[in-house]
Amino acid sequence: MRRLSFWLLVLLLHFEQFQSKIATPPLPVLPIPSVAQLRWQRREIIMFFHFGMNTFTDREWGTGYESPGLFDPAALDAGQWVDAAAAAGVDLVILTAKHHDGFCLWPSRYTDHSVERSPWRGGRGDVVREFVDAARSRGVDVGLYLSPWDRHEKTYGQEIEYNEYYMAQLQELLTRYGSVSEIWFDGAKGKNATNMTYYFQDWFQTVKQLQGSINIFSDAGPDIRWVGDESGFAGPTCWSSINRTMLKIGEAGIENYLNTGDPRGTDWVPPECDVSIRPGWFWHKNETAKPLSQLLDIYYKSVGRNCVLLLNVPPNTTGLISDADVVKLKEFRSAINTIFSTDFAKGSKAQASSQRGGKNGGFAACNVLDDDDTTYWAPSEVAGRRQTSGYWLKLGELDPTVRFNVIRIQEAITMGQRIKQHKVYADGKAVVTNGTTVGHKRLHRLESVVHARAVRIWIKESKGPPLISSVGLHFDPFH
Repeated sequence: MRRLSFWLLVLLLHFEQFQSKIATPPLPVLPIPSVAQLRWQRREIIMFFHFGMNTFTDREWGTGYESPGLFDPAALDAGQWVDAAAAAGVDLVILTAKHHDGFCLWPSRYTDHSVERSPWRGGRGDVVREFVDAARSRGVDVGLYLSPWDRHEKTYGQEIEYNEYYMAQLQELLTRYGSVSEIWFDGAKGKNATNMTYYFQDWFQTVKQLQGSINIFSDAGPDIRWVGDESGFAGPTCWSSINRTMLKIGEAGIENYLNTGDPRGTDWVPPECDVSIRPGWFWHKNETAKPLSQLLDIYYKSVGRNCVLLLNVPPNTTGLISDADVVKLKEFRSAINTIFSTDFAKGSKAQASSQRGGKNGGFAACNVLDDDDTTYWAPSEVAGRRQTSGYWLKLGELDPTVRFNVIRIQEAITMGQRIKQHKVYADGKAVVTNGTTVGHKRLHRLESVVHARAVRIWIKESKGPPLISSVGLHFDPFH
């Protein structure tokens, strides 16, 4: 009898050990992001500085015939630019090293149309150098824009000669100034050179050779894509995946595809929403910054729709960010902090339709409340059987005095983007909002304030089991 009891105890211990074994993660749903793409996505807001000859001629597009003598920003302080960005919570800043007019903000060996021919710093200045040094000293990463269209360069329109010229300048920027986190390309062309072919693939491969961890932005990536408009808005459905073979940089008619992405896309190329804080991209004396309400609307429709917001803030003719724009940036950041610093989901009880690996599998519903985007809730799967009724995640026992009007949902995008359709219920009955994709972050800004003891997210359709890393409930007093 004692021997039988002993073996029963051994079997029980083995059973408990088996039960407590951590389940393996599910397989990813391809495509998935690279390390550099993940780091970029988590920045959420980055900043553009459009500065150059147009700043002094009061134009948006220069002619290429402007005299370098016009460029003289007497008080230029790149440190003030980066400080303004950092105060807005930004840790990546991008400079227009050369715009369409061809004027170079660094002393390029390949042209006479640069700061070297200007009176600024006695012709010995280098805006790119001052910009890079200011950013690095403050722990902020840098990016550069080198316009493919050059209205000054005489070889423009001569395919081989101009591509060689452009490549030479690209090599200067990527070898002189240390690590560059993002390089920005567009497909703009002059009307008199419609047959001008840009050797994008040559450029891209050179970029990756010179800067191994860089992200390349263009209409079609390869790492980051344009969102398809300059209003800062992504589509309410927004996939990080596209098929790059379907796109040609600079081609008209691809805007809607870029805006929504492709659920069947084979390439992970997430969208970047570029918009200026002012009506124009360059500084103009008669323009002012957008009101806070408009900036917040842009935030919800960019960051809140699985994108990164690229906000342009143009320095003025003195070489400084205007005081009013600095104030507006601080106001914008303060508003975001006010909305999201308090999460009313904290302290709630998380439950789910199922859990991968059982009770001790490591993919519990409570993972969505732990402020760690490397953990996530994963539902269980039945081998060979497709889930047909959807999955759900519930936050219960909410404080009855709490009110919220923003719902935040985030997927574990390291494992791919999965959610196709979802709904959110309050107290199990009323649908307070519904949507399609989620991705890195989905923000639902509700039309009215909600009081509820429980919130349930129903995943109606997804590519494989949904993996949710975070859920939050917030109050926006500005709405």
